[in-house]
Amino acid sequence: MAWIDACGVDDIDAEDLIRFDHGGETYAIYHAPDGTFHATDGLCTHEKVHLCNGLVDGDTIECPKHNGRFNYRTGAALRAPVCVDLKRHPVRVVGDRVEIELG
Repeated sequence: MAWIDACGVDDIDAEDLIRFDHGGETYAIYHAPDGTFHATDGLCTHEKVHLCNGLVDGDTIECPKHNGRFNYRTGAALRAPVCVDLKRHPVRVVGDRVEIELG
């Protein structure tokens, strides 16, 4: 496992997300309303659509294709058609940078 520099803390507005690509994989990094950061796989588990184009509302991300929803803090699938949870990844803030643990 390794910590990878993903973005600056100011690169993501509160209640928003950005796409982060590394090692041929896509991740989504979220800035929660309480100021914390979270990371999940970046593709919907239903049809592999990029979540970075979805809508963040509180602790949920809505897939832009079929409007399935996930809780990005837990990865839990919340609304059909998604039924498989998102994989989450550890996140830490070092100075003004957001790092994601991958491996």
